[in-house]
Amino acid sequence: MVFPSKGSEAVSVNEWVNKRFLLVDDFPSMRQMMRDMLRNIGVRYIDQAASGSEAAAALGRTKYDVVLCDFNLGPGKNGQQVLEEAKVRELIGPTCIWVMVSAEKSVDSIMGAAEYQPDSYLIKPITENTLMSRLNRIWAKKQVFKQIAHTYDVKDYLKAVKLCDEKLATDKIHALDLLRMKATLLEKAGEMDQACAVYEQVMTVREFPWAKAGIAKIRAADGKLELARQMLQEVVAENPHYLEAYDQLADVQQRMGQFEEAEKVLLSAAKLSPNSVLRQKNLGTVALKLGNAEAAEKAFRKSVSVGEHSVLATPESYYGLARVCGQKADAKEALRVLSAVQDKFDTEETRVRAKVVEGLVYHESGDEIKARKSGEELSQLLATTGDLPDAETCLDMARLLFAVGVEGAPLDLLRDVVKNNHDNEQVLKDVQDIFEKASLGDQGAELVGSAKKEAGEMMNRGVILWKGGQLDEAIEWMRAARETMPSNLRVLLNFAQILIAAMQTNGYDAELGAEAREVLMRAEKIAPNQRRFAQLMEQLTVLTPAELA
Repeated sequence: MVFPSKGSEAVSVNEWVNKRFLLVDDFPSMRQMMRDMLRNIGVRYIDQAASGSEAAAALGRTKYDVVLCDFNLGPGKNGQQVLEEAKVRELIGPTCIWVMVSAEKSVDSIMGAAEYQPDSYLIKPITENTLMSRLNRIWAKKQVFKQIAHTYDVKDYLKAVKLCDEKLATDKIHALDLLRMKATLLEKAGEMDQACAVYEQVMTVREFPWAKAGIAKIRAADGKLELARQMLQEVVAENPHYLEAYDQLADVQQRMGQFEEAEKVLLSAAKLSPNSVLRQKNLGTVALKLGNAEAAEKAFRKSVSVGEHSVLATPESYYGLARVCGQKADAKEALRVLSAVQDKFDTEETRVRAKVVEGLVYHESGDEIKARKSGEELSQLLATTGDLPDAETCLDMARLLFAVGVEGAPLDLLRDVVKNNHDNEQVLKDVQDIFEKASLGDQGAELVGSAKKEAGEMMNRGVILWKGGQLDEAIEWMRAARETMPSNLRVLLNFAQILIAAMQTNGYDAELGAEAREVLMRAEKIAPNQRRFAQLMEQLTVLTPAELA
């Protein structure tokens, strides 16, 4: 296969007349200049925003076709953070053009913006011809991917793969982009062998870094960590600005226990693009595991700082920083950080996790009286909380409760963890390890065994009812099972399967359809890239009337 050079389809000026534009710049003169350019090419609908917060508000009100956003916007959100928010909150559709505009030529700014994938990056000063040419080229490409992107957004990955194949049969100009999209979709659908075959097809023409990194990612998922590590090291060496490969390499190295190497890789990536909230958090986490308190504190503080106006801000950075402060015997600062995280992320889960970290800080600093008090307060929180946090947080909670001698609470907590993860061998092993360290190995084995059996029997009962044709009873049973085990992946997927089966038998039902979709979205959030998820989404899409799809 030979990939042809990309052409540029001409777009008539008339194409832009009814498109909605948003100009984002903190300088009125620059907004006026850009507005005049757009008027000259026939644009009639132009909104303006003078700050990141104004831009986010405008995006929440209106669906724009084109956003021209300056990188530096004064105090508050910068252009990169506006783009992050627009994507995370789904404020822009798949055909929206996002052009980042800036006078900045620094690597930090360009790399930071590029990580969140605007459609283009223009350096000031901008001419009308440059702007028109760029918009025309991007718009033409967007139209090629319009239907595929919509299907991707509704998570019908298998249908989107078929649409890619249809386009590939006739569109040679965009063959490379279509193959890249197809591989991504196959990964999302859990079809890893097929995705790898697409990446390898691309590699026969040229060793594109994204294709090589894609193969490495799949090899790592297969447990071939050394092969993945070697491939990713080659990608980084040959393409030193391909930041995604650094993150993948660091992840593989951590899975191999090579934490010092992972720290070096993340440090290199952070030098290239220092304003990534999540990468700084990951760097802090690795440094903390290595006992490198100074590096961990620096990374966590950077993550907190750049996350101040970012939708990607994560409470994990605050928790990590508090743990570092605790290790430095600065309990006062740790408590200040934990107070700050609860102010910024005012949720029940944040309060629970902050109390866990508080107890660990006191425990590690040797203040067992305050550690026990934190444990008792945590136990009270657990008694009133709704959904349990993720398994990792629950395990940390149990470790603290055992460490400070709070009776009873760890047993109920760990029983719930097992029931929600009854076929996850690593989680079951972690639970048993907690009991072993508490010198309760036999009690732990009994609890794990009984909770695992209870979860399996409850889930299987719903399937038996379904297979026996008792669809209404099966649905009610699985609703109860989900309430008992809200994070059990197999329960969620089986429940969705039964809801879909009911509609396949009795016809589409809007309430059951909405419930099935909600259950599937929950399943994908817990464990993305599941083949069964993709198959069920495809079945649900077929059942859903076109006007509701």
